[in-house]
Amino acid sequence: MHDLMDALAGHREALRYTTRDLTDEQAGLRTTVSELCLGGLIKHVTSVETRWGAFMLEGQSALVGVSDMTEADWARRAEEFRMLPGETLAGVLDAYAEAARRTDEVVAGLPSLDVTHPLPDAPWTKPGTRWSARRTLLHIIGETAQHAGHADIIREALDGARSMG
Repeated sequence: MHDLMDALAGHREALRYTTRDLTDEQAGLRTTVSELCLGGLIKHVTSVETRWGAFMLEGQSALVGVSDMTEADWARRAEEFRMLPGETLAGVLDAYAEAARRTDEVVAGLPSLDVTHPLPDAPWTKPGTRWSARRTLLHIIGETAQHAGHADIIREALDGARSMG
């Protein structure tokens, strides 16, 4: 478990690092043809950690199945990827730190990473699929790493700053 949590911490830091020395306005800028911005990516990863951390404790009741999502649910999900009026980078980073703290607390409190729950129905999962807490944690790590890479590209396009090299 220690190695998984260390990997997650490293990817979290890489994601946060892409926002160093930015203004709120810069954190909300799109620098590619994508809808993504740095603040929005952090909001999305915050949501990922929140939902999947709850899943490790509560099971599928913590997740809304794709077929059960309303237009309002889809609109809220789209807002995860943007900085909205009144949002600040500091606020987004604080929310991310809190979500990370909660995820760490959930994982530390589990009796085992072998605890499993069924996933809600979705077109990309077989009916009856179950994920262990370990598999869920790997999903959070993968999402964080993927979006840290996206953030690095966005930041370099923004002002030439790079996370590495």
